[in-house]
Amino acid sequence: KASPRPRIMVPLVGTVAEFEQQAHVIKKTAERVKKERNADVIYEIGTMIEVPRAALVSEKIASLVDPSDGNKLCQFFSYGTNDLTQMTMGISRDDAGVFLPKYLNMGILETEPFKTIDKDGVGWLVRLSAAKGRSANPNLSLSVCGEHGGDPASIEFFDEIGLDYVSCSPFRVPVARLARAQAAIARRRKSKIEKKDRVVSFVPKISD
Repeated sequence: KASPRPRIMVPLVGTVAEFEQQAHVIKKTAERVKKERNADVIYEIGTMIEVPRAALVSEKIASLVDPSDGNKLCQFFSYGTNDLTQMTMGISRDDAGVFLPKYLNMGILETEPFKTIDKDGVGWLVRLSAAKGRSANPNLSLSVCGEHGGDPASIEFFDEIGLDYVSCSPFRVPVARLARAQAAIARRRKSKIEKKDRVVSFVPKISD
């Protein structure tokens, strides 16, 4: 039986202190409202990882603890891959259409980075962040929010690195569900590694 619960997300976090301050504000407000209305609503607080710096300090965000009750402050990461792509690659979706077709025709880029995840750059940050976050909090929920969540090639990558789910535009949900199933079947034929192990087994490698 489904048990839906609200998730309150802090966007555009760049520092640990930034998330921590906002998480305490959210938690204090939520607990006050619950008491005022005599309502026992289970909720979760998390953040959208869309700033590269947040990806690099993910384990510090995931390890934050509320001293008042000893619980983790951050229950989930949602990867905002649209903005993470913009900030990592230094390009804007608003005017990328002017030059991206030329980049693709000239072979400077292999795929359109706002449609299919850039595995070597943006994808590497997602993989690194997921591993760092889960190393600090094994129960951390990991997901993707953005148009990449409806792209079959990107979904295959997200499944490969052990993310829990994707979200996308409503009209892309059928494609996303099919792609997720196909990715899971293909992966299981190749490997029996569990999702949690796919995440935490990642060790960044620096090329010579």
